[in-house]
Amino acid sequence: MLTKRPSEEQAARTREPVLDTVDRVSELCFGLFMALTFVGTVSAATSGEDAGRKMLYTALGCNLAWGLADAVMYLVRTIADRSRRHALALAIKRERDQAAGVRALRERVSASLDPFISDTDLESIRKRIAESDSLPERARFERDDFLAALGIFIIIVLSTFPVAVPFVIFSHVPTALLVSRVLTLAMLFFCGFALGGYAGWTGWKGGLSMMTLGVLLTMAIIALGG
Repeated sequence: MLTKRPSEEQAARTREPVLDTVDRVSELCFGLFMALTFVGTVSAATSGEDAGRKMLYTALGCNLAWGLADAVMYLVRTIADRSRRHALALAIKRERDQAAGVRALRERVSASLDPFISDTDLESIRKRIAESDSLPERARFERDDFLAALGIFIIIVLSTFPVAVPFVIFSHVPTALLVSRVLTLAMLFFCGFALGGYAGWTGWKGGLSMMTLGVLLTMAIIALGG
């Protein structure tokens, strides 16, 4: 029987997808909501022979813009979070007072985990940070950050097509709108099913919950003029 070497096991543990399930589902739902509310608002005012194509191009342009904005903001959020963690690590490395270093770590511990982490645990972490020689001079972007941003952009853009393409296929607007909404509900169910499995919930309950949430949220966005 073949066994992995320790270095291989460590590499397998450290390799993570650039976007986790929550990120992918959230961005897909965001793109669906943007396209659905836009299509629902504009479809009634769009008519003519090329109405379907105009609908697709306009919805695609909307999600191209929002996909770009969301990808850029992901990069901003990523470097801001990394810089904050880097500043904490530098402060701990330079701090001569061990108790002050432990207090700094304690302030960053989640309130839900705080009762389970002792000062001894934090001192062990503080000591490893203080003795580390691999701390960079400043926080930097990594290749996976840009891959994740690209993934966000692609997910949001692709989410346009199930919502808008029916208006190109069907010339009858009510039929196209019905097909568009059915496809959107199916994708929302899939998103909820995947998210439910990731969170340890029942898959079909997660799917139905996401469908319900999507309908209510879309109604609210349209009612508010979105």
